[in-house]
This record gives sequence, C-alpha cells and structure tokens, in this order.
Amino acid sequence: MQSPYGLWAGAKLKRQGLRLAGTAVGIAIAVAMLASLFGFTAASEKTMTARALSDVTVDWQVQLAAGANPQVAIDELTASPGTTNLVQVGFFDTPGFQATTGSTVQTTGAGKVLGLGPGYRETFPAQVRSLSGAGMVLIAQQTAANLHAEPVTVVTIQRPGLPSVDVTIDEVVDLPLADSLFQPIGAAPGTVAQAPPDNVLILPLDQWHTLFDPVAAISPDSMHIQIHATLPHDLPVAPTNAYSVVSGQERNYEQRMAGQAFVGDNLAARLDRARSDALYARVLFLFLGLPGAFLAAILTVVFAGASATQRRKDQALLRLRGATVGQIVGFAGVEAAIVGLAGSALGLLLAALVVRWSFGRWTFGNGVRGTLLWSGVAALVGMALAAVAILYPAWRDVHRSTINGARESVGRANRWWWERIGLDFILLAGAAIVFWQAGRGGYQVVLVPEGVPKVSVSYTAFIAPLLLWVGAALLAMRLTRMALMRHGYVTQSLIRPIAGRLSGLVGASLGRQWSRVATGLVVLLLAVAFASSTAIFNHTYRAQASVDAQLTNGADVAVTVGSSGDLTAYVDPLAQLQGVQSVAQMQHRFAYVGADLQDLYGIDPATLGQTAGLADAFFLGATANETMATLAATPDGLLVSPETVSDFQLQPGDTIKLRMQNASDHQYHVVPFRFVGTAREFPTAPSDSFLVANAAYIAQQTGSNTVETILMRTTESPATVADRASATLGSTSGATVRSIDDVRNTINSGLTSISLKGLTQLELAFALALAAAGGGLVLSLGLEERRRTLAIASALGAKPRQLASFVWSEAILILVGGLVGGAALGLAIAHVLTKLLSHVFDPPPQHILIPWAYCSLIVLVTTSVTMLAAAGMVRLGQQDVLQTIRRL
Repeated sequence: MQSPYGLWAGAKLKRQGLRLAGTAVGIAIAVAMLASLFGFTAASEKTMTARALSDVTVDWQVQLAAGANPQVAIDELTASPGTTNLVQVGFFDTPGFQATTGSTVQTTGAGKVLGLGPGYRETFPAQVRSLSGAGMVLIAQQTAANLHAEPVTVVTIQRPGLPSVDVTIDEVVDLPLADSLFQPIGAAPGTVAQAPPDNVLILPLDQWHTLFDPVAAISPDSMHIQIHATLPHDLPVAPTNAYSVVSGQERNYEQRMAGQAFVGDNLAARLDRARSDALYARVLFLFLGLPGAFLAAILTVVFAGASATQRRKDQALLRLRGATVGQIVGFAGVEAAIVGLAGSALGLLLAALVVRWSFGRWTFGNGVRGTLLWSGVAALVGMALAAVAILYPAWRDVHRSTINGARESVGRANRWWWERIGLDFILLAGAAIVFWQAGRGGYQVVLVPEGVPKVSVSYTAFIAPLLLWVGAALLAMRLTRMALMRHGYVTQSLIRPIAGRLSGLVGASLGRQWSRVATGLVVLLLAVAFASSTAIFNHTYRAQASVDAQLTNGADVAVTVGSSGDLTAYVDPLAQLQGVQSVAQMQHRFAYVGADLQDLYGIDPATLGQTAGLADAFFLGATANETMATLAATPDGLLVSPETVSDFQLQPGDTIKLRMQNASDHQYHVVPFRFVGTAREFPTAPSDSFLVANAAYIAQQTGSNTVETILMRTTESPATVADRASATLGSTSGATVRSIDDVRNTINSGLTSISLKGLTQLELAFALALAAAGGGLVLSLGLEERRRTLAIASALGAKPRQLASFVWSEAILILVGGLVGGAALGLAIAHVLTKLLSHVFDPPPQHILIPWAYCSLIVLVTTSVTMLAAAGMVRLGQQDVLQTIRRL
C-alpha cells in the first residue's frame, strides 16, 4: 500500500505543481547565488596565489655574512625548503666609474658592480633586459647615459685601497627589477628602503672574483655574496596560508644558518600583497554578494507565503478527515523536502554554469574537498530556506488554527510592534552613527599587520550597511501603511488617473489590503536597491582603476630618467611626435625634511593640469585648480603630504626648511619654503611622503634646471606613442618610457581584474534577475483575495475596464514606490560601501558614478515584468467569476 505521504506528494505535484516549481526556483536562485559567490572567492584566492607566484622572478635573495661559506648555505637551502633554480651573485660597492669618450672624460659617483654566476640570465631572464650589443660585460642604461658609454667603450672601475681596473663594455642593458635586486637585506627593522643605484656594471662571476676578492682584505664591507633561488611552489591555494608557509620557511632557514645568512624574501612580499587582496575579495563577497542571496531568500519566503490561504484550507480539510497535527506537519515536511531538494539541485547546477562562464571553472572550492564542502553548505541553506518557507508556516498555522479559523480574516490597519517603538528610525540612526564613526576615524576594513602572517577583516564595518538595509525596508513599510490607511484618501489622488471615478473604491480596497501591498512594495524596493547599488559600486570601482593608473603613470605616457640624468634636450622632439597633444616637464629631486629624505617634485602649476590628470580628491581643503593657483602665486610655495604634516606638526603658512643638494658643490644646503597646501596624492608620487614645489624656484635655489620626467598627453593609442618616444630617445638616453596601458595591466593584476570582473558579471546578472522577479512577484501575492474582490465587483456590474483598474492601480503604486525608493536606497548603499571600502580605491573617488545604461535597463526590465504580471492578473482575475463567488 502506498504511503499517505507519497499520495500527498503526488497530489501536490499534480494539483499545485506550478506553485511548488515557483518556490523551488526561488530556492534555486538563492542557492545558485550563494554557491557562485563561494566559487568567486575560491577562484579569486587561487588565481591571486598563482599570479603572485608567477610575478616573482627570484623567490629568495640569500645574502651571506662576511666570511660565510657559500656551499654550506647552498646545502642548507637545497635541503629545506628546496630549490628549483639557484645561482650565486656578487655585489661590490665601487667609489665610482670613469670613461673617456672622444676628448672628454666622464665620471660618476658611487655605484655597484655585480658578478653573475653561470647561466644567471637564462635562469632569471626578467632580471636583465638587453638594449644594444651582446656579450659578458654589461652596463646599465642609466650608467651608459652618465658615462656616454656604448659597446666597446672602456670603463674604469675604482677599487678602494687598490688601483683601478678597466673593463670593455659589451652590452647596454636595463634592470627592470632593480628595486628588489638591490634591496637591503638583513637591515634593522624600520630601516627606510633606498632607491636603487644609478650606476651599475655587470661582470661574469669569475671575473668579478678576480677583480674584487683582493679588496676583501682591505675593505671587507664593500662586497658580499648572494644566492638567488626559486623555491618549489607546492604551497596552499589561499594567499594567507601560502604567505604563512613561505615566511615560516624563511625564519626556519635563517635560524639554521645561525646569523650566517639573511633572506630577502621576494615571494613572501608578493604574497603579502596578495593576501590583503584576498581579504578584500571576501569583503566584496560579504558586502556586495550576500545581500543578493538574502534577497533571493526573502523573495522565496514571500512567494511561498502567497499560498497561505490555500495552505490553511488544506489543513482544515485534512483535520476534517482525521489527520493529526503530526501528520499535517509531516505532509508539510515532505513538501519542503521536495522543494528544497529540487531547488538545491537546480541551484547548484545553475551556479556551476555561472562559475564556468564567469571564472572558467566548474567548482565552488579549491580541490574536491573544498567543492564538496561549499556545495554542501549551499545545499543546506537551500533546505533550510525550504523549511522556513513551507515547514515552519505549516507548523505555526496548524497550532493556531481551528476549522473556522482557517478562513482568512480581513486585515486592519493596525501598526506593527516595531512601528510603535520606532525601530526603523533607531536602525537608521544607528547606521548613520556607525558610518560617521568609521569615516571619522579613517576606518580600515582589512587589517594587515606588518610582519604578521595573519590578516583579518574587521566585521564591525558591516553593521552600517546592515542597519541601513533593514531600517530602510521597515521605513518603507511604515510609509506605505501611512499612505494606504485612512480609507486610502492619500492613495486616491495617486491612482485617480488610472481608476477614475472608482478611485475611492480602489483606494479603500488597497487600504484594506495594506499589509500585502506594503510587503510587495518593499520586496520590489529591495530588489531594485540591490541591483542599483551593485551596479553603482562596480561602475565607480572600474572608473577609479583608470584614475589610479593615470595617477601612477602621471599621464598617458611618462618618460623618466635617474637622478643624475637630464631630459631637457628631449622635450621639443617628444612634443613634436605624431599623436602627442601636450607635454609637461617635471623635476624629480630629493630633499631632507629634518632627517627624513623625501621625494621632491618641481612643476609648473600653471600648465601641469593640461597634461596630467589632477583630481580634487588629490588635495585637502581646496580643489585642484585652487591648489595649483595658490602654488603658482607663491614662488616659494610647497605642497606637503598629510603624513609629513602630521609627523612634523605643520600649519598652513609655516616656513619649512629643506636640505637640498646644490649642483655647484654637490653639498646639501638649507632652502626655505612656505607651506601652502596638502596633497594626499600627486601624479607619479609615492603613496606616503612627498613634496611638490615650483620648478623655477627649485632650479634657482639648487643651480640646476634639469628635468627628470616628461609627461605626455596623447590623441592616439598611448602604447603606440610610447613606442615612438622610445625610438626618439634611443637606447643610450638612460630614459624609461611607460604607457598608461602598462600601468593599468599591472594594477589590474590584483583584485580589479581577478575578482571584480567576475563578481561584476555575477552580481549584475543576478541583480537584474532579482529585480525582474521582484516586479513579477509582488502581484502574485494575495491572488485569492484579489480574485474575490474582482468577482464581487463583477457581480455588482463592474465593466472589464473598471475591474482592470483595481490591478493596474496596485501595480503602478507598487512599481513607482519600488523604483523610487529602490533608487534612493541603492544610492545610499553605494555611497556607504564606497566610503567604507575606500582603501580598495587609490585614490578614493570624489563621488560615486552611476551607470545610466544599466540602471535604465533595470527600470525597463522591472517595469516590463510588472506590467506583464499585471496584465496576467487582470485576465486571471476575470476568469471563473461564478466559481469564485461560490467559494466565498
């Protein structure tokens, strides 16, 4: 004999299959979005770690102490953690170089001579890039420019305490990774990193030993040996875990070497940046994605609740036939299980397709175990959602109801309990306070303590948007109830163009059904708010990535040279290149503020803005134009970074005495400046401490008008113009040419391209679907009650057009309220997210940006779906009028 639960399930599927399918689809959307977000996080972490590993050319630079045995260090290194590539490199500090070209003799200051072990350039090809010539004795591009050297030029290397030696140059090269190559290793904590040397020669290691080993007895500190190695990359997938492993290996190796070797851990440094990106990916998941999953859950619960009247009738019928409370709840449990399993399975399938489309993979985690774990979590959420939507209401109703109580009571315009205590206003006030405190204190969502393997997310940041979401939803319900109550007088004026003479009757009908209308309006409002806030934040982020690239490069194309170079002679030739709209000259010097050495930029404030992008957000207390005008009007004016203002307790108008190197005697002299403004960002400047002044005043005080940077605005592709500039400059100019496209690719190697691109596709697709679902769902609420209303009106002689006015009035009221309220809430949420996640942006945006095309699509889709649903409700409500009246 078939089980009663099986019979019940079969009957449910046969008679109410469409409603069950709708609930299952709602669960599927929630499960799909949640699983897709799990997949987004896993894909981001894996890609970030893989890209971090591929970005590092030399994982470890092991520097040996004086007198240490290189073979012992190599044996310990290969034993643990192991190596895949290993080459020795020698470093020698020379007092200077000299070269004779023609009838002139050029000399340089202190420099470095490297000795590369056999096969170094083949093992680490990214470290040295050939420019001209070929051979074993190499000269860096900047050094070649300083000495006017080229292949076959003889360069003299000074040796402290010993006679100088001559070498013949074979090749001019560039050192793209000079910052890491010449990093200080084993320095005391807090030591400020120095700029890489301008003067570098490179020799084969055997020749290097022959020339400089004799110096060790006289000046042992002038030379040292490093071991450059790459490690096995069998590391955890998550950047945080990979960083912990690599930094632990570093400390283990150093303790085994007992002070004889120190590690410059380039791999850990790169993973350190990746782990903060991974945490921001999680933050974006929580801030941007999770509200969508919750909204899908709300839609599902509301949709299931639309059949509350039918469910209570079914329960009454079952009790009439002798069913016990346990059996009734069991029947509901079977229904919940069917819907939950179907929805979860469909959701996981949909998520797999979405993850494949967005991230190029099928899994929701990293590895089989991770995929099973997150699939199980998403499925459990789907089952829990089915229980909340079906099982719990059934259990609640069966314990409350009687046979007569199964009839639906007429709603009254009583206030909810939370209205009486003003919970909506309390939540909104709390959101404002938390948001104000966060912005006031320079709040950081992701905390990455320096030198600590653990990073964390400050989850208190989520309080403000959470309170805003809930408070705004409750306020919308309050305002809707207030507009609909009192016999619908307020509503009548809004719906009169649609309902005409029936506006009073329609308004009263909507007032009697205020709870259902308010619920529908809030559901649509939340759907539109989620879609619009997601789109606005993503659009702002993408636009700000371009601003970041412009800020880093300074302009479309930037030409830079070392501190001992000069680009003055190239200004006019570069300005005349095809595709160049304007050029700007910039000095890049260094000056001491007290004992702190900072970057100093000399500019022409009257013309810089024509080439370089200057945003108001770069400056504090004034706009970009106002700041540049003030600097131009003050010859000795100085713009200072906020960090320097805070460190030195500066006030506007203060005299700041900088120590700057004079060109005549190469000594540092005191030069007075006047503090006229604060710049937190500036084109090409570092992100911490820097100074900006008038180039004419710097040239006057230092006796040098050399130009170290030329910025170019282009009318053609920046990459094409950069190629033309490189050809004009030549290989011996000592200049580096970089287009904004190169910088954008570097910036986009982190969170922007890995996380946000896929997350944007994922969120915007779901957001549009949820907005459409919200628009169609609101009119499915209270279907039975609406059909009874239309049936009674039809029996009293109402014409089809008059009957339709009931549905169209409700649809327009909900649609307009949902779109307007959703747009306002979406703007507020996007503003809060942008401010709280300001550390994702560099620099922070001046204001949020609205993607009008996508927002227009939201309005179009939501309006179309709502109108279609209303038309369907009109046709459905006018069918079977007599049968509906008999059921009253």
